[in-house]
Amino acid sequence: MSDDFFQGYKGKALKTLKKYQVRVWGHVHVNTTRGVFHGTILPRAENDDSNHIVLKIPSGYNLGINVANIIEMTETDYKKVSYKIAEKKFPFSPELPNVKLFGTGGTIASRLDYRTGAVIPAFSPGELYGSVPELASICNLSTEKLFSIFSENMGPDQYRKLAIAIGKEIESGIDGIVIAHGTDTMHYTAAVLTFMVQNPPIPIVLVGSQRSSDRPSSDAALNLMYATTAAGHGNIAEVMVCMFGSTSDKYGFLHRGTRVRKMHSSCRSTFRTLSDHPLATVTLDGVKPLKSKYNQRRKDKKVKILPFFEEKVALVYYYPNMQPDIIEMMIERGYRGIIIAGTGLGHINKPLYPAIEKAVKNNIAVYMTVQTLWGYANMFVYETGRDLIAKGVIPAENMLPEVAYIKLGWALGQTSDLEEVKRIMLAPVNDDITLREPYNGYLVYQGGVPEVEEFIRKVHK
Repeated sequence: MSDDFFQGYKGKALKTLKKYQVRVWGHVHVNTTRGVFHGTILPRAENDDSNHIVLKIPSGYNLGINVANIIEMTETDYKKVSYKIAEKKFPFSPELPNVKLFGTGGTIASRLDYRTGAVIPAFSPGELYGSVPELASICNLSTEKLFSIFSENMGPDQYRKLAIAIGKEIESGIDGIVIAHGTDTMHYTAAVLTFMVQNPPIPIVLVGSQRSSDRPSSDAALNLMYATTAAGHGNIAEVMVCMFGSTSDKYGFLHRGTRVRKMHSSCRSTFRTLSDHPLATVTLDGVKPLKSKYNQRRKDKKVKILPFFEEKVALVYYYPNMQPDIIEMMIERGYRGIIIAGTGLGHINKPLYPAIEKAVKNNIAVYMTVQTLWGYANMFVYETGRDLIAKGVIPAENMLPEVAYIKLGWALGQTSDLEEVKRIMLAPVNDDITLREPYNGYLVYQGGVPEVEEFIRKVHK
């Protein structure tokens, strides 16, 4: 056999494949000291070790077998597999709403590259609905790939282009918009679109997945179905994030773009609404609002697009013994705005005071949020807070730090007048600032506590 049949394998693993005359993409029966396994041999990533053979087993998961444990291996079938999903022309039904899917990249639009072992943004939006035929019973879907990047590479240029593209679709009469986006910075994009796309007449739904489409536990398909349902059939005309509402497949949540945050690196129900309730739940049967007040869908095509953003804005997370040279560097580099995520009600240490005063004197807008995430920046309670207000720091109420950062960049993109910036910052937009937090808007339950464990046993089975 030529080396073309042993993609990526080397050393002991390569010798084992040649010994038993089995090939990459061959279906094999493997007898080992740890049991018998069946599956398809996958290519090896170029940087992986030489001691393991990788099988894709019938469940869809990948399994690594140490060659030292192999007693016998037999190839029973061979068929080279393509993990690229073919695009399908989407059927049209006059009875269904028209939804536009913008592709930006991320795990919901990804596949596994077996050469490197990395998840890469490679599916086009057309491939997405080709892999989820159920979408055809929800809406008439048209697609446009604006970007093909991981969400950490989203920034002001992409924000502006996305807002303008949304405006054009609304003017064309589309019934709803879905934005496929990587989850890591999706809450930043949800916030900026809330500010850049003012008072839309239709739902604008950002959606992603925590697990790539080739994994059996992927949430990509169901999240897409929930998002298109919300965009095409829902009555909430706001910028929202749609992701799993629980660890099960029962429903998704619709989170308001200014109050949502990614809270877990890998859990499928990672997105949470902080200091408030989610807007709604969504299933394939429709959208069920959880809040009584929201912007409702309208029949007009009016929307205000404000695609502005100042890039010289920073979000600084305070920590004990933070040194003033961090702030001074921003002054020297021409930064125009600083958001501080302070401790408690909005505090930092005294050694930073001179740098803060210098920043304010240099016409840098400085705002305080709280790193607790829940609660308000209340800087009149303690001496530290009052001192900072006297030096020109402005409390940002209960805006989340990331939302405050986005809003300050948006505000400074429109004006250099710091009084006007302050007016924009403290004028609530879609509950980025709320008058009060509901009593059950702060719920953090700790596992191991008897009453919590009892609740979990009853509800989470």
